[in-house]
Amino acid sequence: MAAALAVEAGHEVTGVHMALLRNRQIFREGSRGCCSIEDSLDARRVADKLGIPFYVWDLSEEFADLVVADFLAEYSKGRTPNPCIRCNEHVKFEILATRAQALGFDAVATGHYARLIPGNNGVVELHRSNNLPKDQSYVLAAAGPERLHHCYFPLGDFYTKAEVREQAAKRGLAVSNKPDSYDICFIPDGDTRGFLRERLGAKKGPILDVSGVQVGEHDGAYAYTVGQRKGLALGRPAADGLPRYVVSTDPSRNIVVVGGREHLVVTSIKGSDPVWYLDKPPGPHSQDSAGVAVTVQVRAHGREVSARMFATADGAVQFDLVGDMLAGIAAGQSIVAYQGTRVVAQATVGQSG
Repeated sequence: MAAALAVEAGHEVTGVHMALLRNRQIFREGSRGCCSIEDSLDARRVADKLGIPFYVWDLSEEFADLVVADFLAEYSKGRTPNPCIRCNEHVKFEILATRAQALGFDAVATGHYARLIPGNNGVVELHRSNNLPKDQSYVLAAAGPERLHHCYFPLGDFYTKAEVREQAAKRGLAVSNKPDSYDICFIPDGDTRGFLRERLGAKKGPILDVSGVQVGEHDGAYAYTVGQRKGLALGRPAADGLPRYVVSTDPSRNIVVVGGREHLVVTSIKGSDPVWYLDKPPGPHSQDSAGVAVTVQVRAHGREVSARMFATADGAVQFDLVGDMLAGIAAGQSIVAYQGTRVVAQATVGQSG
């Protein structure tokens, strides 16, 4: 649909499918993934229908180095990365976009649900899609305004996915009823823990409660993330009978610590490597500084909570939550700040408390 709308808008359009997986025999399993052989063939059929050139670009080496290797390295450090964000940041809107510009194209058009609006001084503003349940501004924010200046998101103005499918069917696009893709494209069976175990190796270790008492055993601390409840297989129930969650991991000592939900609550989050969409970033945190009023989101399609945003002396950004709390925030996650529908900052969660 993005390609069809670009053609109808009068642009000179070329279709490109990114071949990201080194194993060309990987097929989709249900709705999982987005970069399989079937997806490439679907894209080619759409290009033929629209009468536009179509190419497959092999970016599997770059994807393996910048996304898959990063995914494994982050988990091995006890952090929780989002590979879709890394792919958008480094592959789709950097490597792909740079190659496209070198060939004379002005922009990369994709089917992401987000809106780009010209801002002050020519700096593009990233806004939520009109289709809020499908909004993808959260996973796009790390790309930054300079990269997004060369992007085009024609689906951002639609209000429902049903409307997009209806319009695709009217244009005779055979993908109009194709299932949504989800989960991690390079783990087609959805077994993230198995993927990590195969590549990082099994290493048994203790699961401790917050008082230091062993309550279970695991096959590798890297496979657990803060806030996780399922799959713990604890041998000893909690004294209060309430569920327990992963509250921290220490891969260097191969330890997983579990506790009650109260141990997951945070009121302040610090993020590293901030990406600013504001003309002027906020001033440093101080007792005299009120910060910038924002709402923050720490998971794709997660709820927004109010916060005050501050810069820090070490070049990071801090969010102090206001009137609400979040739980289960893991280092490595992306945190995105909004003012209304507009993205104003993005950072990688480092510390929370």
